[in-house]
Amino acid sequence: FETLSLPSIFSNEEELVKMWSSPITRNELLKKLDENGFNINDLKLLQNLIKADDSDLFDVLEFIAYAKKPIDRIDRVSNAEETINKNLNDNQKEFINFVLEKYVDGGVEELDINRLSDLITLKYNSIYTGIEKLGDVDDVKNTFIDFQKHLYQQELRN
Repeated sequence: FETLSLPSIFSNEEELVKMWSSPITRNELLKKLDENGFNINDLKLLQNLIKADDSDLFDVLEFIAYAKKPIDRIDRVSNAEETINKNLNDNQKEFINFVLEKYVDGGVEELDINRLSDLITLKYNSIYTGIEKLGDVDDVKNTFIDFQKHLYQQELRN
């Protein structure tokens, strides 16, 4: 892996964490990586090669860029759970915990902003019921985006 290096899309670990912590900038980062020869399938193959299938693709990037040992998604969630839940009401906690279970099982794709309506439908059987429980559309979207930064910010504290 010594010859493997990422294109200069981010300048340091802090910038990588910031970009990866939001589903919006994460999609932009993945697009830039793809344009520079690091498509998601290559990252998943590398994830398998470094025996990090239960980790996040973020961990693969950190492994390549900073030689950091990958952590399992379940550990990432349990390390961030208290911080994530701190500012959520009970309905939001229930929904975000549902999303986190999907993330642990399926990976970072479950945290994509384009999955939000599917996740609401999966949890509540309809968008309408989900919005009724969780608040207006903007609140739901902001909650979905905001909790993710706590999932990755711990990297900078370690």
